[in-house]
Amino acid sequence: MPLAHLPVTGRSGRTNRRARQTAGRRPAAAFVCALATVAALAAAPPAPAATGRATADPAAAATAAEEASAVDEASAVEVSVNAGMGLGTIDKAAFGVNHALWDAHMNDPDVTGLLGDAGVGMMRYPGGSYGDIYHWKDHTAPGGYVAPGTTFDEFMGSVRASGSQSMIIANYGTGTPQEAADWVRYANVTRGYGAKYWEIGNEIYGNGHYGNGWEADDHPDKSPREYARNVLAYAGAMKAVDPTIKIGAVLTTPGDWPDGITGPGDSADWNHTVLSEVAGTIDFAIVHSYPGGATADEALDRTARLPGQLREVRRQIDRYAGERSSKIGIALTEVNSNVQMNSRPNGLFAADTYMTALENGVFNVDWWNVHNGPTKVETVDGDTDFNDFGLLSSGGCVGDVCQPTANTPFHPYYGIKSLTKLGRPGDTMVASSTDSDQVSAHAVHRADGTLSVMLINKDPLNSRTADISYAGYTPTTQAPVVHRYGRGDTDITRVAATAGADQVLPPYSITTITVAPHAAAASVGAPGAPRTTAADSSTATVSWTAPANGKAVRYEVYEQLGTNAQLLATSTSTSATLHNLPPGTEHTVNVLARDTDGRLSRPSEPLTFATTAPRDSSCLVNYRVDSGWGNGFVATVTVSNVGDAPVNGWTLDFTWPSTGQSVQSSWNANVTGSGTRVHVTDNGANAELAPHGGSTATFGFVGANDGANPAPTAFTLNGTVCRTS
Repeated sequence: MPLAHLPVTGRSGRTNRRARQTAGRRPAAAFVCALATVAALAAAPPAPAATGRATADPAAAATAAEEASAVDEASAVEVSVNAGMGLGTIDKAAFGVNHALWDAHMNDPDVTGLLGDAGVGMMRYPGGSYGDIYHWKDHTAPGGYVAPGTTFDEFMGSVRASGSQSMIIANYGTGTPQEAADWVRYANVTRGYGAKYWEIGNEIYGNGHYGNGWEADDHPDKSPREYARNVLAYAGAMKAVDPTIKIGAVLTTPGDWPDGITGPGDSADWNHTVLSEVAGTIDFAIVHSYPGGATADEALDRTARLPGQLREVRRQIDRYAGERSSKIGIALTEVNSNVQMNSRPNGLFAADTYMTALENGVFNVDWWNVHNGPTKVETVDGDTDFNDFGLLSSGGCVGDVCQPTANTPFHPYYGIKSLTKLGRPGDTMVASSTDSDQVSAHAVHRADGTLSVMLINKDPLNSRTADISYAGYTPTTQAPVVHRYGRGDTDITRVAATAGADQVLPPYSITTITVAPHAAAASVGAPGAPRTTAADSSTATVSWTAPANGKAVRYEVYEQLGTNAQLLATSTSTSATLHNLPPGTEHTVNVLARDTDGRLSRPSEPLTFATTAPRDSSCLVNYRVDSGWGNGFVATVTVSNVGDAPVNGWTLDFTWPSTGQSVQSSWNANVTGSGTRVHVTDNGANAELAPHGGSTATFGFVGANDGANPAPTAFTLNGTVCRTS
């Protein structure tokens, strides 16, 4: 029988209505790193917790009430939060920044304090492309400027003073595996720094192999194949010194240059070539993101591309790492909008991008960078913008227009600092959504039992009122704690909760609402991270470890459907088989434990898995991308009839995995699209398909992709789901 969609949310308000590749380049100032850019149940058990909505004390917010009364009802936004749908735990290394050797203010005491106040737990060194020219032994970077007071020991002093960790770029471009191994020995054996994370080079795909070169690389062979060979050599030498370190390899970001491009002499693009060689060795994969656009507002809108891009990175890791995939993390070690970098909208971008990345499987995000320098002066939202990548002012000037005093925070600093009011390492990110493309939502179930919701109003002109409903969590009726960063605020500011049920979100603002639980938490902890032990075209078996504390009466497996959920199975053991899954589809699930009082635990870490195409089918489809250029591609599809009966006239249907994919033109078939659905019919000349593969129909098309470009996983020929090859 088909899977039942079981309600897990009850709303106390209105019904929820709906749940480019850019080759941006950073200015050359100070040689910055650049970027070219599930079983049906006989009886359904109780769903995850009751719902509720926090209300405020009217007497405590008269001013806010006046503001709310001025907001038109049409500007209301409905926010849904489901504490039963977990998106992962915030890592100790989650909130990071980049430091660079040209930055004389790198180790200022003020800087250490400011980064600590912003919750920064990771500092990357020695700075983007400098990583491929820096020699740590003599503290030199031939071809670049090295500021005083920026040695490795001085940098690590600041790391230790702030209580954070380090992300070190081992010199691939002009260095050797031995030099990197010696650095590990000095850092962790001689000095005892415990430097855990090591990247092998920075943006090595920018070494000229694809025609665009900014990254130093002295290797005669600049191919991804040679990079992969050297990653293995570096990892072997470095882990021989300290086997506890984590090694990261450079990947291209799906949908951004040079993703999808096959270089001269290569058989595949960068990611597939590198991962096919190193997936058995590396501990994390490295990607960067500079979405660009004409304005910071455009970049802010492009944050929506990130989930698809990061999901495709994970698909690629899954393909080559197999069962080891769960041991390989993803780090976004450089991110910035690449436009109007000091502006208020870029502050919104910072907060939105950090949380979007973390919610989609990244363990570390590092802003580019702490100090950089002014390049161009313009006015954005009434503020002077210096087009400076730095979080903090470097005190520089453009002509007779000078920045504020060195180390003065810009808006993105406060965007990152706002995250300290949302969650901390060890807290659980949970599903949230809004019905407005002008308001982003992020939610965290904190270790102390409270739940925080961050709402980012991207509209520069209009306030919004947020009507928040909760599933899997019942707040008290006491007024929530509200923090805001908006116009007129000089720091993250605690403000009065809006009187009544709705919270006012000023234009261009970050508002974080924290509510306390109505009842005690479950007496059982979250189950361990689930893993797939078997999967075919219609079933999957998942297993997990028992909670570290408390006794579970039973376990419940839920599939994430935005902020709603579908109960797939219950089990009294630590595994379950999920039935009646469609072939060639992806599913993200959480496991929750129910205690003796019937209360549900926090959700496990999420697991995303895919069913396969059917092994036995009367049709076979081969989908092949012949060439790509980042935001476009050419594909060929071959359809075969492997059944016993001839086919005379056919239709083929498939769905794009990413919303940014589309067909632009086609040949040898009639191809049409609507949203993510593609419908293909024969062109007459290729309508007949002989049985047993006696003949095939081949057609092609030019496609476009704004973001990731994953291959479709399920094709239906005349209503029959086909095998794929």
